[in-house]
Amino acid sequence: MTPARVLITGAAGFVGRHFLAAARDAWPDAAITGAARVADLPPDGLPHTDAVVPMDLLDQGSIAAVVRDMRPDACVHLAAFSDVAASFGAGDAVWRANVEGTRTLAAAILLHVPACVLVHAGSADCYGLSFQSGLTLDESAALRPANPYAASKAAVDVALGEMALRGLRVVRLRPVNHVGPGQSPRFAVAAFARQVALVAAGRQAPVITTGALDRWRDFLDVADVCAAYVRVVDCAESLPVGAVFNLASGMPRRLGDVLADLLAAACVEATIEETAAALRPVDVVRVRCAADAARAALGWAPKVMWAQTLAGTLAYWRDVAADETAARA
Repeated sequence: MTPARVLITGAAGFVGRHFLAAARDAWPDAAITGAARVADLPPDGLPHTDAVVPMDLLDQGSIAAVVRDMRPDACVHLAAFSDVAASFGAGDAVWRANVEGTRTLAAAILLHVPACVLVHAGSADCYGLSFQSGLTLDESAALRPANPYAASKAAVDVALGEMALRGLRVVRLRPVNHVGPGQSPRFAVAAFARQVALVAAGRQAPVITTGALDRWRDFLDVADVCAAYVRVVDCAESLPVGAVFNLASGMPRRLGDVLADLLAAACVEATIEETAAALRPVDVVRVRCAADAARAALGWAPKVMWAQTLAGTLAYWRDVAADETAARA
């Protein structure tokens, strides 16, 4: 389908900003509305949008009003409480945003615009302890979340599947970790790149603090994830209602190796310190997902080379470090 009115939640976030550009390229004639919390909205608006509206997943009234007033025919739902580490101490907020907020959005779509396609950005973190099998997991694997964030994503994934039985035109996606320019340093690769850039700029002692490095994660470039979201909307009319797709490269990488690659790219030598504060109460050692279903149904596959992803992320944080250094001069 070619959407006429597209609603993008979480539009001011890391993925949201990248997806706004992808959406404009894909659907140049569509009316694109970006929705985000008031605190996240920049004063000069968001690029690539025709309208920007306030919407908070903790405010059910704002969610229903946006859907009722805009009447989208496609909604890409990116808004979420996404900080895994912070989720251990913010259980109520995680569940209210990711479960109740998303259910409210879906219910408003069913009520006001039942023909609208809802693309839900879930997470492969839902599989959690199922990864301990050592198998490459497809969409039939059991959801066994190992942290509050993943639990909330698993719960709403199931809830949306049930709503699909009542007519909700939803497609549920379970992407692995995605990285790129603009990501918060709350996430591992961005945190590594930021510290490496600061060391290279002489603004941090040559010591990199990290969580556990003997962990294997699958990473996608944010541009590849955005391309998958576009493909879901484009292919919506041929997809089963309630369909589920993993998004993954199928190539797990050791976090310690990712950090070593960033240090080498920046020509930086540093001491590595794993800190107890950055460790999780329960963690999964190795993540491995299959994305065969997405390749078959969407014609999607990752295109961005990993070296290019790392280079772009490091370049972003070098620019940030340079700007901060100039501002202090």
